Amino acid sequence: MPGRLISASALALLIAGGAHAQGISNGTVKIGVLSDMSGVFQDLSGASSVAAAKMAVDDFIKNEKPSFKVELVTSDHQNKPDIAVSRVREWYDVDGVDMVTDVINSAVALAVSGVTREKNRVLMVTGAG
Repeated sequence: MPGRLISASALALLIAGGAHAQGISNGTVKIGVLSDMSGVFQDLSGASSVAAAKMAVDDFIKNEKPSFKVELVTSDHQNKPDIAVSRVREWYDVDGVDMVTDVINSAVALAVSGVTREKNRVLMVTGAG
C-alpha cells in the first residue's frame, strides 16, 4: 500500500533528524493528516488516507521503535485553501503538530506550504499535481 510506505518513510525522516533538530512536541511526534473527507478527492484521500497513516504508524512502532510515541490528528480541508491554512496554523501554533501530510488538492498544498515554510515544519504532499 503506497500510503503506508509514504507515511512510514515520513515518520522515519522525522526520527532521523528533522524533528529532533526542532524538538518534538512533548516527546511525541504529532502528524496532521489534512485530507479531503467530503469533496471530489475523498475517494483518493479521505478516510482511507487516515487509515493508511494509522497502519504505517503502527507498523513503524511495532517493527522499528516500540518506545516511540506518535499521535495522529486529522481534518477535512474541504478543498478550500483558507480552511486548510487556518487548520494548519492551529495545528502548528496550538496543538504542536510536527508534520502535515496528505494534502491532495494543489491549491490547498500551495497555501499550506507557505505556512509550513514560515513555521519551519515538515509538509509531505502526497497527491497534488
